[in-house]
Amino acid sequence: MKTRVLSGLAMAPLLILVALGGHFVTGFALVIALMGVREFFNGFKSMDIKPSYPIAVISIVIIFGIDVLRFNISPTKQFIWEIDWTTAYVFWAFLSVLLSLLYLFKINERKIEDGMATITGIMYVGFFAHHVVLTEWHLGRLPGASPVWLIFITAFGSDIFAYFGGYLFGKHKLCPAISPKKTVEGAISGVVCTIVLTVLFAHFFLKGDINVFLYVLVGLTGSIVSMFGDLTASIFKRKMGIKDYGTLIPGHGGVLDRVDSVLFTAPMVYYSMLFIHWIS
Repeated sequence: MKTRVLSGLAMAPLLILVALGGHFVTGFALVIALMGVREFFNGFKSMDIKPSYPIAVISIVIIFGIDVLRFNISPTKQFIWEIDWTTAYVFWAFLSVLLSLLYLFKINERKIEDGMATITGIMYVGFFAHHVVLTEWHLGRLPGASPVWLIFITAFGSDIFAYFGGYLFGKHKLCPAISPKKTVEGAISGVVCTIVLTVLFAHFFLKGDINVFLYVLVGLTGSIVSMFGDLTASIFKRKMGIKDYGTLIPGHGGVLDRVDSVLFTAPMVYYSMLFIHWIS
């Protein structure tokens, strides 16, 4: 436990980048996405599957580039045509799938699984991670602190309190076939404490009238998908036959081992906050 706690504290300075906001968040998310997808692809080696890291890099850089252009181009600046950002994202998805399939054209060297793993890595790591940038630039302009904090509150809060809740009270296994150490009591502790943290953050740091019920839902859904993210990563690792994605962080494995839940909470928080802003 000591190693896990100390390693978790070692991650704390990275949250300074979240506090700085803007391009610091963008750069941080991009680096995490590129490192995470490399670790994810390395996990396939034991299965004799060889996804394309260069294609993933190109795809991830493009979608982050779209984000930067979208939120940093002055609305008054004139272009030859008006940019439809929805179309830009759809084209990015088309291009990513296209490149992943073209990767299979060396038919004697590559298998179908190589292309499918490439697409999966791009979407699972790159596409999910880019929601951190969307939350910062799109929703961070709302009054009060940036909702990016909610991504980490729901992810890390759920993980920390589920761990200690399971350690102190755990008796009933949650998903023994996937993650033997996780317990029902730990999961409940994680959900309840995350809801409390989410509501407290909204009350003290988000300006305007706060609908407590809506932020209870943000905490609830964020905590649940955080656990889904952790369990999904465990499924991948079991199928790959590895314990951790990497060894960068003692006690936590690689970057992807630490942010697997963030990859799930980022889209959930973004769309939840969009909904709250829409009905407010």
